[in-house]
Amino acid sequence: MAKIDFEKLRFVVADDNAHMRRIVRTLLRAFGSREICEAEDGASALEAVENFLPDILITDIRMPIFDGIELTQMIRNPEGSKHPYLPIIVLTAYSERKRVLQARDAGATEFLCKPVSANALYKRIQNVIENPRPFIKVSTYFGPDRRRSADPNFKGEEKRKTDTNAFMVGEKVSL
Repeated sequence: MAKIDFEKLRFVVADDNAHMRRIVRTLLRAFGSREICEAEDGASALEAVENFLPDILITDIRMPIFDGIELTQMIRNPEGSKHPYLPIIVLTAYSERKRVLQARDAGATEFLCKPVSANALYKRIQNVIENPRPFIKVSTYFGPDRRRSADPNFKGEEKRKTDTNAFMVGEKVSL
């Protein structure tokens, strides 16, 4: 496990709650990050991603204009986004299974529940850097592989079959 050089990482933190943005910014600064751009809604977050060129986006789900799920979907659009491979950490108080699945299916890289701890945030950032998942492109999804591990013994009807229309693409965060 290598030490992360946070001084080289750029973050966009998107949350409509200024207090929450301040908490996340304080944690990121404590880790060593110096380049943090904040956004208070989905539209300004998308603009920040396009212009600030972050290494990681940390976003809430519920925000004005468009929410974190819509933001994730826009970023994951390989035809319309400059950064479809951007690691996206969804940080939200809405942790019901339905929300987790929505975030996963939109292309979120990681999911983290509020209230956030320094340890939990650090581990999610560490995971997107040290264990990047390959990206999958099929007709209905583009984003990180949603499987956390491969089970060679799985025999269910949802087992992924060889699909000539699916392919894996990859891009790691380089530091």
